[in-house]
Amino acid sequence: MPASTPGNNLATNKANPANGAVVTFDLLSGPKGSPFDVRRITGYVNGAPTYANDAANQFPSTGGLSTGIGYGEQSPIINTPGAFATAALAIRARGFDDDEIPGATKPDNTAAADSTFMYIGGGKTTIVAGTGPNGNGWPTQAKVASPVPYVAGFGIGGAGQGGSRDAGAGPAFTGFPMKMVTAAAGVAIGAVIEAGFTNRTGVALLTGQSVFGSQVAASAAPA
Repeated sequence: MPASTPGNNLATNKANPANGAVVTFDLLSGPKGSPFDVRRITGYVNGAPTYANDAANQFPSTGGLSTGIGYGEQSPIINTPGAFATAALAIRARGFDDDEIPGATKPDNTAAADSTFMYIGGGKTTIVAGTGPNGNGWPTQAKVASPVPYVAGFGIGGAGQGGSRDAGAGPAFTGFPMKMVTAAAGVAIGAVIEAGFTNRTGVALLTGQSVFGSQVAASAAPA
């Protein structure tokens, strides 16, 4: 089910909400029409089902472990360094890293090559031909499901406080990722914190405060 933003009505949440309280979500389940959004079986090809998105007939989700959706501030607001020498150290003291992109960066803060940091096995499998036994009714080449992680479009996104839930081109919508950034000066709600990332916390930021900014550009198409 696509994510809903608290404070919007059902029609808005079924469309593409931007207002209301901030929610965060898995980029592969929160946007409407994303790979893990609700689907229905439309047929079968060689015994394997084919699917179509069915978000229009479902109620948007308010969250749960099975959806990866949750609500709250876009991020904790990490105050001016104070006792810490730099904003980066203040961020680290709160359990985050400067320039961290949740779900898409490794512990050393370099880009993750695939989605194995998000999902066990990478989040998807591909059916390939194996080399099964040829006898007792078994086919010469039995089908085998092998893990094939996503290499694009994965991570954590957000919506609300003026930030849209859905991006990209339907029916496979994408979303807007987050990144830990620091205000060099005061930043109004919805204004740019660092290049490419805006303030969706719901409050104006002061100089030196750090938050997860909302990316202006849409995430890549899942692949």
